[in-house]
Order: sequence, then C-alpha cells, then structure tokens
Amino acid sequence: MISRIDLRGDALPEGPALRDLLPRAEFDVQAALEKVRPICEDVHHRGDAALIEYAERFDGVRLDQVRVPAAALTRALQELDPAVRAALEESIRRARIVHREQRRSPHTTQVVPGGTVTEKWVPVERVGLYAPGGRSVYPSSVIMNVVPAQEAGVESIALASPAQADFGGLPHPTILAACALLGVDEVYAAGGATAVAMFAHGTQSCPPANMVTGPGNIWVAAAKRYFTGKIGIDAEAGPTEIAVLADDTADPVHVASDLISQAEHDPLAAAVLVTDSVELADAVEKELEPQVAATRHVDDRIVPALSGKQSAIVLVDGMDEGLKVVDAYGAEHLEIQTADAAALADRVKNAGAIFIGPWAPVSLGDYAAGSNHVLPTGGCACHSSGLSVQSFLRGIHIVDYTKDALAEIAHHVVTLAEAEDLPAHGAAIKARFDWKVPQGK
Repeated sequence: MISRIDLRGDALPEGPALRDLLPRAEFDVQAALEKVRPICEDVHHRGDAALIEYAERFDGVRLDQVRVPAAALTRALQELDPAVRAALEESIRRARIVHREQRRSPHTTQVVPGGTVTEKWVPVERVGLYAPGGRSVYPSSVIMNVVPAQEAGVESIALASPAQADFGGLPHPTILAACALLGVDEVYAAGGATAVAMFAHGTQSCPPANMVTGPGNIWVAAAKRYFTGKIGIDAEAGPTEIAVLADDTADPVHVASDLISQAEHDPLAAAVLVTDSVELADAVEKELEPQVAATRHVDDRIVPALSGKQSAIVLVDGMDEGLKVVDAYGAEHLEIQTADAAALADRVKNAGAIFIGPWAPVSLGDYAAGSNHVLPTGGCACHSSGLSVQSFLRGIHIVDYTKDALAEIAHHVVTLAEAEDLPAHGAAIKARFDWKVPQGK
C-alpha cells in the first residue's frame, strides 16, 4: 500500500540532491495558471454576473446573488448541532489564547541623541478569507483564518466558500455557523479561482480586498499566483502532507493512524514515515491495512494517497540522518515520536508545525491545540511560516531626527549619495544647512 525508500548505508547528499530523493506530489501551479487567467479576467470585467455563471458551471447551482443573506447565517447557527457548536467554540477560545499572544507593540529605538526610529504595526485594512469546499467541509479553516485576522485588528473581514447545490446554493451550513460564531457577517458563495478574483478585483457586491488568505485546491493556488503583486497572499497551498520521524519507541498503531488521517484529505495528500527501525516500518505497514479497511474515503482518497508517489516509508541509519531528511522535506506537519522527541524538535529547522510525542497528533493541531493549521506545503517551510497575527500586520518605520542629529550625520549621507551618483539626494541634505556641517564624531 505504501512504498519504501532506503537511504541507509551511504552518506546522505546535501540540499537539492537529498530533496530529489524524497516523495512529493506533482502540483503544477504554472500550468493551472493559464487556465485560471481568463476566469480571473472575466470576473474583473463582469463582476457578479461572472461569479453566478461560474457557480452554475463548476458547482451546479444557479445563484440569485453571491452574498449570503444575514438570515442564512443566523439560521445556520440556530440549527447547528449543539455538540459541534461546543467544539467550535472551544476551538475558537484556544486559538484566541495563542494568537492574542502574537500581537506586536510599537517599539522605539534611539539611534543617537535626537534621532529615533519607531516601528509601529498596522493591520491590513481589508482581507478576503477562503474556506474550501469540495470533498469535505472545513469550519476549522474558518477559525484558523478569522481568529488571527481579528486579533491583528483587521477591520473589514469577508469570507468566501463554494456554493453547494445540496444547500440551495449557499456554502455549507457549518461554514456559515462558524462565521456567525466569529461575528463575520460578510460571506460569499464563491469558490476556487473565482473567489480569489472577486476579492482581488472587487465586484458589484464585494469591495476589493488588500489580501487573500486560506487553503484551497490548485485553482486557488494558481489564482493567488496570478494576483501576487496586486494583493497580498499567505501562500500557494499545495496538497496536505505529514512527515513522522520515529524510532523503535513509537507505537505503530499511532503512527499508522496519523498517516491515514492526512491521507483522507485528498488523493494527492502525502504521508511520509522517516525511521531508523525496520521493525517499526514493518509494523506500521502491517497496521495500515486493518485501519484503512475500518474507515471511510478508502478508494477515492486514502488508498490513492498512501500508494501514490508522494507517500513512502523512508529508512535511515539514525536520528541524525532522520533530521537531515525531515529538514530537506520541510513538512507542513511534522510529528516526532521518539525517545527524545522534545530535544529532536528543538533541532528541526524546516517544518510548518511540529508535534511532539504520542499525545500531540496532527489532528489535535487541525482543530483544538490553539495553533494554526494554515501552514506552508510543498517544502515551502524552508522559507515560509504558517498563518498568524503577523500575517495581517505591516511594520512601518517612523523616523524622527532633530536638526542637530541630522547635522551630525549629514556629511555621511552626502558622501553616500554622491557615491551612488544621486547628487539630488545629497542636495536635499545640503538645502537644510549653510553646509557648514560638523564632520561627525
């Protein structure tokens, strides 16, 4: 059901050479970009009419309007299963605890007497958030996008999720209920690239946003790439992935269940076990069969994901080599199930989120750890972070110098301006003085 890659015996290569040996899903955003380009431009020119047409083409439903009526949000919350509501409320509470601590305060640095630089943090004015539809419903993604935006102080928050034929053209009612719990009343029935285009260009019913965040399929990722430079984005999210770094102390039942939990997302989902224990590898492989047979989404998601080229058991000589492998892989989710899990976690350089030990599975992080589950995929953890309050803030430097402080540094500014052949820069300094400037200290 799952392949093996044996990296034992020889010294591991470095950098790209090691990455090329590891499993990864094929995810060609550039090819998808050419297909979403005309859709995005159509939304630009025709607005809501284009959104309604694409909802009928892609989602099989004819909309009367794109914006979800307030009454539908209220009704969805009223009809929400009490147990689901309680779980969502606790997830929101824990996410707020973590994200509230991420707020940043202004900081002033005195560079010289009379010269200061203050960095203040200003939230993005308006954001468009995306909650996927399709194979599953993701109210958890609503929470993971909305909470950090709210804690950052974003004043205008809109959310889009695909229209559902089963619910009269509205997004899934659990999505709507989560929005109502969070106080988000601007919700649109729009999916995929059309939702990103709606937020980027604006339409008759939806004002344009400064930024778009949220996970989605390849069409969402392609639309984000298309609009990069016009709007801010969080990341081009690819198929979800889990890597488990484990030794012979790990429980194969736990490891197998965690690999399956990610595989049930999508046939392109990646499940990777990195271990120095052949015995554990054998036990996990044996354990996968009964666990897969006992769950749902077997033939359309789990088996294709586990048997695909993006999933594998990777054998290494030891945990030092295992760390090199998981750093080269840069997993969206990295579980460490070893005898010294916390110490190993401290040495990891590249991961979207790290889950330590047997009692912190990825599923916990998906819903109720308090952490954010919108994380970098496809190895992008080597340069990008998950969604946070910081994602919605902009740092602005405020420069405040007195005349004496400027006079002290003026000759250096003029010298550098002339070295760069930008004499007007130097003239802007000279104009403030008789050019009897002290030569500095």
